[in-house]
Amino acid sequence: MKIPVSLKHKPVIVSENYENIDGRNAYNSDAKGLSLGLAQWNDRGKLDISAKVWRHTGDKWSRQSEELPLHRVIDLAILICKSIQYFREAYQYKKLYDPENPTIDRIGMQGDAMTVSVCTDNEMIDEDIKLFRDCLSKDDELIGERLRRLSAILKELGY
Repeated sequence: MKIPVSLKHKPVIVSENYENIDGRNAYNSDAKGLSLGLAQWNDRGKLDISAKVWRHTGDKWSRQSEELPLHRVIDLAILICKSIQYFREAYQYKKLYDPENPTIDRIGMQGDAMTVSVCTDNEMIDEDIKLFRDCLSKDDELIGERLRRLSAILKELGY
C-alpha cells in the first residue's frame, strides 16, 4: 500500500511494507508504513524532519497515524534501551522496583538530563510493572533483533 503524499506530512524516505515486520502484528497490522519527511507542523520558512507511522483501517488512512520529530524517535529508543537494561536487574527488588527510590537513571543531554523512573503515581504499578516485564521478556527476540541491527548501523556510522 502506497503512503499518501498529498497530506501535510511530506514523505521523503519511506518503508511502505512495514506491516510485514511490525513485531507481533506482522502481516496483520494497521501500521502500513513508516516515513521520514517534512513535518506537518512546519511554519513558513522553518523546516523540520519528522518520522511518521502510517496506519490504515482497511478503508482509509487513520487519524491515529503518528508523526514524531526525529529526536523524539531517538529518545524513545533510549528509553526502551534503559528499560531493558533496568529489567535485567529488577529481580533484585521484591516489587521489581524500589518504592523509596523509583529513579532508574538520569541521562545527560542538552545541558540537562532525561530522568527515567518507575511511575509510582500509577495506582496499579505493582501489577503493571510485572506485566511490563513479562511483555519485554516475551518480545525479547523481536526487540533484540532490532537492537542488534541498530547497534551495527550505529557502529558503521562511527557512534
